[in-house]
Amino acid sequence: MTGPKSDVRLEMRQISKHFGGVQALRDVTFLARAGEVHALCGENGAGKSTLMKILAGAITDFDGQIFIEGRAVAFGGPRDAEDAGVRIIYQELNLVPEMTVAANIFLGRERKRGFGWLDNRTMEAEARRLFERLGAPVSPRALVGDLRIGDQQMVEIAKALAFEAAILIMDEPTSALSDAEVARLYRVINDLRQNRHTVIYISHKMNEVFTLADHVTVLRDGGFVASAPSCETEPRQVVRWMVGREIAAMHYEPHPVSERAVLEVKAVSLPSPPLSGRPALHDLSLHVHSGEVLGVAGLLGAGRTELLEALCGASPEPPRGAILLSGVPVHFRHPREAIAAGIALVTEDRKNLGLFSEMTVAENITISHVEAMSRAGVIDRAAEARAVRHAIERLAIKTAGGGALVTSLSGGNQQKCILARWLLIEPKVLLLDEPTRGIDVGAKAEIYKLIRDLVKQGMAIIMTSSELPELLTVADRIMVLCEGRKTADLSRAEANEETIMHAATQFLDRVALAS
Repeated sequence: MTGPKSDVRLEMRQISKHFGGVQALRDVTFLARAGEVHALCGENGAGKSTLMKILAGAITDFDGQIFIEGRAVAFGGPRDAEDAGVRIIYQELNLVPEMTVAANIFLGRERKRGFGWLDNRTMEAEARRLFERLGAPVSPRALVGDLRIGDQQMVEIAKALAFEAAILIMDEPTSALSDAEVARLYRVINDLRQNRHTVIYISHKMNEVFTLADHVTVLRDGGFVASAPSCETEPRQVVRWMVGREIAAMHYEPHPVSERAVLEVKAVSLPSPPLSGRPALHDLSLHVHSGEVLGVAGLLGAGRTELLEALCGASPEPPRGAILLSGVPVHFRHPREAIAAGIALVTEDRKNLGLFSEMTVAENITISHVEAMSRAGVIDRAAEARAVRHAIERLAIKTAGGGALVTSLSGGNQQKCILARWLLIEPKVLLLDEPTRGIDVGAKAEIYKLIRDLVKQGMAIIMTSSELPELLTVADRIMVLCEGRKTADLSRAEANEETIMHAATQFLDRVALAS
C-alpha cells in the first residue's frame, strides 16, 4: 500500500478463522488509512464479511492481531469495537421492526435526562438532523417495520453515522437503495473521507468500487490475493483477482418462446397498506409465456415487489382484478395456495422473508417439498439427502454440507439455497425479486445461466431488478412501472437504458412540471 506509515489507522495481521471444518480466513493481513475509502472485494464466501465481523467484535474467537492507531486491541463483543471507534452497517439489516426509527438509531446508547428518563425529543431531533444530512425523507417517529427496505437501509446508515466512528464498515450499503439515494450516500462517504474517517466499503459492483475507493483489496477462498490503489488497477483485473479466472461478458441470447401465456393479469389493483409509504398498483395488466423471462423495471417504490406479492397471495390485501394461470382464474389467499398451483416467489428480503435461520442448509432447501418426500408421514431421508446433494451441485452452493446451519453461509450462498428450495417443486411460474442482490459477479453469471436453462425447459419467469444492464442481459421483454402503473412494455428491439428510464420517471416528470 502507498502512503506514509503514520497514516495507517487499522492493521489486521495474519487473521485466521475456522467454522467447524471450513476455513473461512487464512492468514489475512489488511491495512486501511485515515481519510481513505478502502474497497474490500471478493466472491461470496471469500471471507470479506467474516473479516469485518472480526473487526466489528461480532466474532471474537480467531487467530491473529488487530491494531488501531498502532495500539493492539482485543474486542470482547460489538460494544467494545464501537467504544474503539468501529461501526458496521451489515448487508442484512439489523433493526427492531416494532421500534421507532429514532429508538433504533440510539438503541443501547439512548439519550437520557434527569432520573434516567429517555430523552425522546433529543433523540428524534438528532435523528432528524442525520436524515437531513443523508437527504432522506424518513420520519424519526415512524415504526421501522412500516418502512420499505430502502428506507430501512437508510436507517442503518444513520445509525452508524450517529456516533461519528473513526472506522466505518459498509457491507453492500447500496443493495436496496434507489439511484437518488445512492447519490446521497456517495456525498456522505466523500464528506467522511474529507473529515479523515476511514471507510471500508464491501461491494461487488465495480462501478461503485472505482467511483468511491482510493484503494482495493481482494480476498479469494479465505485468503489474501492482492491490494492496490484504485488508480493503478481496473475493473477487469479486480474481477480476475476475485474469481481466479476471466468472467466472460454476459449478453442476451435469443431463444424460442411459446405462444402460450402461462400467467395473465388483467386490470389488477392493490391499495397501499396504512403508513407503508408504498404505492398501490393501478389497473395493471401483463402476460408471461412459457419459456419467457419478463423483466420488471422501475425506480425504488414503483410497485415491483407489490406486484410479485399480489401474484402469489402474499399481499396484505387481496388484489382486485383477474389473475389467470394456464387460462384458469385463481384467487390466492395465502402463498401456500400459490405454491400448490405452481407459482413460487424468491423474495428481495432474504433475511426476514426467505430464510429459516435456525435451520440447516438441507432443511431450508427441502422445507417446501417435505410431503413429496414422505411416506405415511415419515420423511424418506435417503430421498431428502439425494435432493439436497443435487441442489448443492446444481447451484454450486459453497457449504460444508447439508447439515451446516444456513446462517453459516455467505449471503450469496444463502440466496442459492432459497432458489434451490423453489426449483425443487418445479414451478410453472418463478417470481424473482432482485435475485442477485448482494451477489458477486461470478455468482451472478451462474444465476443468469440458471435462468436461461430454466426458460429453455419451459418455465415462465418474472424478474425484478434495480440494475438495468441485468434486465437487458436476461429478459425477453421488459415491463416498466412508475407509481404503481405500467408505463411501458418493451420488446428486445425497443429496450435500452434510456427508454426504460424515461418510462420509469414518466409520472414523476409530470409531477415535477406541474409543480
